[in-house]
Amino acid sequence: MLYKHPFSRSYWRDAANDFRKLPTLAFSAVMIAACVALSLIPSIPVGNEVRVSWGFLARATCGMVGGPVNALVFGLAEDTISYLIHPTGPYFPGYALTTMLGTLLYALFLYRAKTSVVRIFLAKLSTNILNVTLGALWSSILYGKAYLVVASTSLVKNAIMLPVQTIMLVVLFAALLPILGQIGFLPAQNSRKLSVW
Repeated sequence: MLYKHPFSRSYWRDAANDFRKLPTLAFSAVMIAACVALSLIPSIPVGNEVRVSWGFLARATCGMVGGPVNALVFGLAEDTISYLIHPTGPYFPGYALTTMLGTLLYALFLYRAKTSVVRIFLAKLSTNILNVTLGALWSSILYGKAYLVVASTSLVKNAIMLPVQTIMLVVLFAALLPILGQIGFLPAQNSRKLSVW
């Protein structure tokens, strides 16, 4: 069943049910492995000091397939496992919270919804805003940097990355929707082709 919005009891009931399914958990584990593997691929330079990484592709896919309940658990596990495999500095739970909320946003826009270019754009815009606001907060807490300075720099970078990341997700989902539908990870109504609206 598809939903126009996540503000219904049946939406959250389906999300909780999907979270308890073994195939959803297995898919999430594969997406965690994909995030770790994608972190090893060099990022794409887009302008001066702006680089597009790859991990958001797996997070968005996991949010779309697993739903919002699964997204929170996935985000915590993915951030923690990624840190344990490639530690950089001390572990900071704020970054895990950002990953959890980012994957949750993807789920709220894409899970059991008609996947469209507009929904993908709005999901990416929301996660980029989250990255700007929370990323600047974590930098202020950890390194004593001025919040507004970090946020304004991050805002410019995320604004530049937004169209590139949106196109990457559109291309990925256009290829994945039929495959995920055939193997039963998406409702049949959502697995035909990507729409604009």
